[in-house]
Amino acid sequence: MPARLFLSSGDMIADRRFDFARDLQLKGDLAAAADLLLQATDLAPGFASAWFTLGDIRAQFGEREQAIAAFRKAQAADPDDRHGASLRLMLLGAEKLSGMPPAYVRSLFDQYAPKFESALVDDLGYRGPALLFKAVLATRAAVRKPAFFKRAIDLGCGTGLAARAFAKEVDAFAGIDLSPRMIERSRASGLYAELEVAEMVQGLGGKPDASADLILAADAMVYLSDLAPLLREAARVLVPGGLLAFTTETHGGEGVILGEALRYAHGSAYVCNSIAAAGLTLSRLQNLSARNEDNAAVPGLVAVAAKA
Repeated sequence: MPARLFLSSGDMIADRRFDFARDLQLKGDLAAAADLLLQATDLAPGFASAWFTLGDIRAQFGEREQAIAAFRKAQAADPDDRHGASLRLMLLGAEKLSGMPPAYVRSLFDQYAPKFESALVDDLGYRGPALLFKAVLATRAAVRKPAFFKRAIDLGCGTGLAARAFAKEVDAFAGIDLSPRMIERSRASGLYAELEVAEMVQGLGGKPDASADLILAADAMVYLSDLAPLLREAARVLVPGGLLAFTTETHGGEGVILGEALRYAHGSAYVCNSIAAAGLTLSRLQNLSARNEDNAAVPGLVAVAAKA
């Protein structure tokens, strides 16, 4: 993943103390790092990056209340929440589960774009597009239909890995991604007839009724706590008989949780119920992992749903 986002305080001395604190944090001297961060916030009380990093250190020390206070300061200093302080507050049980701040997702992937494919494929063994490809082909074969699609939409298209996997089976791809830098990368791939910088639900909302016969979301649902709005839009945009295929992370319990990696995991029953509520028919649901984390497969689901 990319280096942590840095938002300058506007005070050169405070910024310098933050730099020293980050060096100490990376070296494992958390107590000294925390002292320097407090000095930085004394100089610049609205220093979001310093408050966020201090919250991280307090959480590592097990100082829950102090961590919550620091993350709240970070959130107040940057209302767009580009660091994702609200997600840390959710993990600490200080806020109810809710959607990810769009500015956090955009900032994350704008930083991630230059090394996205190497980090995801080489370091994390990413296999989401290949799993979706096999699932879609198997779904089509089961109903004896050809696996060719005139128009497909790639949600959270990134650099174009999913479009690359389906390139021979799709006549025209439209890509949607919240990160402008990811869109630059996908444009350079030459795989897309059109591209749009937008949040996934918003992007689908701008598409005409019955305008796509395949919608893909490879490693994108992990950034949505509530799948219902996206699934409703997908059902509207799909032609009759069209398919929605997606991967998500999962867990052994009910509903939706936020994992330590700041990605949502959706229980299998929740996925099934959400698909049905959107008016789609579940064609395929497999327990398959799309990526690794710390050299272990992350529990996941591969789902294919059809519009009647």
